[in-house]
Amino acid sequence: MADFHQNGVITTLHRLGAPDRPRLEADLLRFAQRRPLALILPALASEMDGPALGPILEELKGAEYINEIVVTLGKAGKKEFNRAREYFKALNKPFSIVWNDGRRAQKLLAELNDGGIGIGQDGKGRSVWLALGLILARGQSRVVALHDCDILDYNRELLGRLAYPLMSSHLAYEFCKGYYARVTHRMYGRVTRLFVTPLIMALETALGPLPYLRFMGSFRYPLAGEFAMDLELARMNRIPGDWGLEVGVLGEVYRNTSPRRVCQVDLVDTYEHKHQELSSEDPGKGLAKMSTDIARTLLRALAAEGAELSRGMLRALEVSYLRRAEDMIATYAADSAVNGLSFDRHAEGLAVETFAQGLSRAIQQFTADPRGQSVISNWNRVISAVPDFLERLVEAVEADNP
Repeated sequence: MADFHQNGVITTLHRLGAPDRPRLEADLLRFAQRRPLALILPALASEMDGPALGPILEELKGAEYINEIVVTLGKAGKKEFNRAREYFKALNKPFSIVWNDGRRAQKLLAELNDGGIGIGQDGKGRSVWLALGLILARGQSRVVALHDCDILDYNRELLGRLAYPLMSSHLAYEFCKGYYARVTHRMYGRVTRLFVTPLIMALETALGPLPYLRFMGSFRYPLAGEFAMDLELARMNRIPGDWGLEVGVLGEVYRNTSPRRVCQVDLVDTYEHKHQELSSEDPGKGLAKMSTDIARTLLRALAAEGAELSRGMLRALEVSYLRRAEDMIATYAADSAVNGLSFDRHAEGLAVETFAQGLSRAIQQFTADPRGQSVISNWNRVISAVPDFLERLVEAVEADNP
């Protein structure tokens, strides 16, 4: 029997029956007349040499319902940027590249920083934020979708299913989060399985069923990089500038719209992309840093909701998380055994120990500076402070893309 179970406070849109991409795309073409779609592709220069990006561009050629594509390019010098301008012509449709490391973009960012406007740190969050600013400035789309550029088995049905709930004027959703099974011969998704899920469970035990925690616990894969949102919601949302991006975006969505206007959709049968290193020996890299950034984002969001996070509660949280994460290892061992998957208990245990250390660091950082800001200001504030900033952003991007 197909899974049609609904749980939590948001709507889950399942993958039921055989895929029918022609029907899906015919609907999207019709929807696009009233609710045009912008697609953001956050790409690193190095991904032009990887195995995923080329096939993704080939697939996107056939997505005629896309109104505009914005590539936000990171870790790129002048040579890599010039190469990207030629490389993305494979899309065979209009596109713009936001050169995050370029002189013009950096000058604009420095101006905001000097004026006391939070621009976060260099990374995916800031790249996405700049792309959103460009789309807002042009005013040609009403829905924006984002997916990563390292998906090895990409099928554009992923984009269609992600955008459908927002492009359809009959469904009236403002935010859609993608989810999928991270399974091949073994289970992946360690940070979700062994950190975020048991941490939210531990927080609910300590603080009770707070609406924010219930909202966050409703997402099947809160760390998925794929989401779509109404452009007006994008204007209001702040974006974290660190590894807390996905969790932070969900927190902003919780603050700025009703859970009734939020959904999650099962995108694909399989999903394979590059896997981050655990980096248990280096807390500044990989999943070790990710766990710290995510936990810090959650704690600050809870504090903003008025939750009392005492030192005693936070000490107990470390123990409570560890117990629940260890229980989850046994759960996933059983699930793997029933399905004949490879399962390495030692590796899972090492991941939990690394995440527990990440949680400890997050608690220390939160305790030292509960208000610490790593989020980027929303576009409403930027426009209020610098009314012509969006127009100048468009000029800078167009000057880089003659």
